[in-house]
Amino acid sequence: MPETGDAAPDFTAPLANGDIEEFTLSDRLEDEAPIVLAFFPGAFTGVCTTEMCTFQDRIAAFNDLDASVYGVSRDSPFTLNEFREQNDLEFGLISDYNKEIIGDYGLSMDFADLGVHGVAKRSVFVVDADGEIAYSWVSDDPGVEPDYDEVEAAVEELA
Repeated sequence: MPETGDAAPDFTAPLANGDIEEFTLSDRLEDEAPIVLAFFPGAFTGVCTTEMCTFQDRIAAFNDLDASVYGVSRDSPFTLNEFREQNDLEFGLISDYNKEIIGDYGLSMDFADLGVHGVAKRSVFVVDADGEIAYSWVSDDPGVEPDYDEVEAAVEELA
């Protein structure tokens, strides 16, 4: 699992942004850093919806700091586009349908009693323009949301 100061694992994956396009982290850093990657277990679930809507409620602050926010889950890009639309999310959601990003970031968790395996632990990484992780937070408890003020402060330090 990468930590603060480590190079962020690079990846290419589908981006649900109303359409579906390709997203490569390293290609986006020059124009969009810092980049907030907010991993969540699954679209249309209670805490995940609250978390993504809270990032949406705070999107102006991130925009003011010239930062980009992306949600990341193993849901399909089609599901993520519907989730974006139903929750009026302005930021894109990255589909890790094949669980490769979750694996590279060491975030895989299971809800074995539900028969659900390989979803992302709720976590947030802030990646700077050099591709280094400037902030990391990972929870083993999917019911715990990140400290949004802390995430914003980490981005502000890079601005």
